[in-house]
Amino acid sequence: MITSALADSESLADAALEWVLGAARTVNDGLTWPDTPTDEETSPVLYSGTSGVLPALLDAWRYFDDDRYADAAVRGARSVAAAVDSWEDSGLYTGVAGMAVALRGVHRILDDTAAGASADRALDVLRARFDGTRWNDCYELIVGNAGIALAALEFGDLDLAQRAVQRFALAAEPTAGGVHWEIRAGAEPRLHHMSHGTLGIVYALAGVGHAAGRPDLVELALAGAADVVSRNDAGPNGFLVAHSDPQQQHEKIERYSYGWCHGTAGDAQVFRLLNHIQPDNPAWAGLANRCWYTLLNSGIPQRSRPGFWDNNGRCCGTAGVLALACDRHVEHGDGRTFADVLVGDLATRATTDTCGIRWSNIEHRETPSVLPATTGWAMGNAGIIRELLRHARISTGKDPRYAVPFPDHPPTARPTAAWE
Repeated sequence: MITSALADSESLADAALEWVLGAARTVNDGLTWPDTPTDEETSPVLYSGTSGVLPALLDAWRYFDDDRYADAAVRGARSVAAAVDSWEDSGLYTGVAGMAVALRGVHRILDDTAAGASADRALDVLRARFDGTRWNDCYELIVGNAGIALAALEFGDLDLAQRAVQRFALAAEPTAGGVHWEIRAGAEPRLHHMSHGTLGIVYALAGVGHAAGRPDLVELALAGAADVVSRNDAGPNGFLVAHSDPQQQHEKIERYSYGWCHGTAGDAQVFRLLNHIQPDNPAWAGLANRCWYTLLNSGIPQRSRPGFWDNNGRCCGTAGVLALACDRHVEHGDGRTFADVLVGDLATRATTDTCGIRWSNIEHRETPSVLPATTGWAMGNAGIIRELLRHARISTGKDPRYAVPFPDHPPTARPTAAWE
């Protein structure tokens, strides 16, 4: 349990960074991070590997002005760069597309030309792997074409981004409410949310369609959004959609979730994007508000029953909701109180020792139920650090923007500001 003296976002992040730096491993002249400190293997990917640590280090360098973090980011970029040609997966969170995003971030923030050249190389690898319709058999955001399209868009490659989503129109399945997609060809069931479902595809179609001046892609995105909206089970004031239909049969999957990956916090990010794209349509702001209402009244972050809210991380836990709360504070001025609650909860759940502090997650169906603390973005400390530092910037009146924006998280803008 962390002491009350450290129970604020800046101090939490500072101590957590010590633990992350201590978990790094030297490989030749680079650094790499394992998922847990005891793992033998390391990975270069954004989801749970070194690429997911780099954005947190860059935020830390900008906030604390401590060159240890810049040096670690540069050395981490070297290990990611060394893996670009040999890493077989191409996805945003699992492969070369996400590695490119992280490398470009190191280049932009630290003016590291080697990282920039490696980011360009990663994009060349993606272009070469594209077979004319796809990189793999997945449509979704984490692994498939949707996420890779967003990475291409982040790099300003509108041609590749459009080609990445070109098969989505033929693959769309009509429903009573609109359209939806398989996760991959032949897969059941149909998922609805950001990470593997319809809304992740909606995000990619809307972002690419808007940037490329392609109303056909935007309209297809709106049809996908309509399908998910038609499944709302929370009434006219809220927004809560099931994990999947038919419900995916797995003992660890609940019907409803509230996190970024399969729940309301991620749904709100899609509606934020659509509101940026169509600011004259009040439906999108209304749906984002309904998501916010549902989160405020959900009971999170309290652990009211086993399995209800066992994750602290960015993907499906408290840090992902904190990201939305900070968005709300910047754009509407109504997120700070809940953001403070979430930070306070992270403070009470942190573990501290001589190595710094860290967070573990719970799997109540396993023995022991406390999982090992992880280093990366999705379930681990880097993802939490990144959101804590943003909360600290907001708390001290600093720039709320991330050092490295992720391509599936809309930038914050005041309601009257133009789409960035």
